Amino acid sequence: MGDISWLQALILGIIQGLTEFLPISSSGHLAIFEKIMGFEGENLTFAIAVHAATVLSIITVFGYEIWKLLQGLFKFKWNDETQYISKLLLSMIPVAIVGVCFKKQVEEIFGEGLILVGCMLLLTAALLIFSYYAKSREKSDISFKDAIIIGIAQAIAIFPGLSRSGTTISTGILLGNKKENVTRFSFLMVIIPILGEAFLDLTKGHFSLSQSGISTGALIVGFLAAYVFGTIACKWMLSIVRKGKLIYFAYYCIAIGLITIGLSIFNP
Repeated sequence: MGDISWLQALILGIIQGLTEFLPISSSGHLAIFEKIMGFEGENLTFAIAVHAATVLSIITVFGYEIWKLLQGLFKFKWNDETQYISKLLLSMIPVAIVGVCFKKQVEEIFGEGLILVGCMLLLTAALLIFSYYAKSREKSDISFKDAIIIGIAQAIAIFPGLSRSGTTISTGILLGNKKENVTRFSFLMVIIPILGEAFLDLTKGHFSLSQSGISTGALIVGFLAAYVFGTIACKWMLSIVRKGKLIYFAYYCIAIGLITIGLSIFNP
């Protein structure tokens, strides 16, 4: 990726913030807009900053719930909070395995072009449609078995264009969980993986303003844009799920997926 201006950082930050939580794929939309802007490759310094911003969005929206979970955890009892955190940690194992053992292959996947992105957006749409028409069972609690299955879904969602939130929420709903519960679980389960990946990149020296081609001002603009719009999108997504309106995002993913595939074929 070349130098990023403050305006480009603002646009990419807004896209990251909105699409990280809405079921339309942040990686897919970033790939599309980076192509439009003429970037080649990922700017890791910028990526670390905007991903940190989306984690901060989750903490902002779920701060009270996170605090209650931690309070319960440090009572050192097998209570509801400790069980919930255990389920979150269990759900993170598949994506950790993929990140540690298959990092090189994952990075190669992101270089496969926009046809892959378009196909994965169509798959995201299919998952949203299936979950929308699934028979509602609404189990009161996410089980340990469901947690690991949702975690596997998150690991599969490393494909650019396959929405992480859309995949995990749809999977949880198809397993019979309440929409609000699985949405909350989906957002909380991503905190440690994002921070963990950012930490690994930091230890490898990937966060460097001098080598990244982005100014401090542009980086701050991108971070703030991702944080503000991430917070808005997170709250909006919770409202959308409660109202059962995920089907509209399926239509959006179908449209963008077909356009992306078409443009890739006729204008490579």
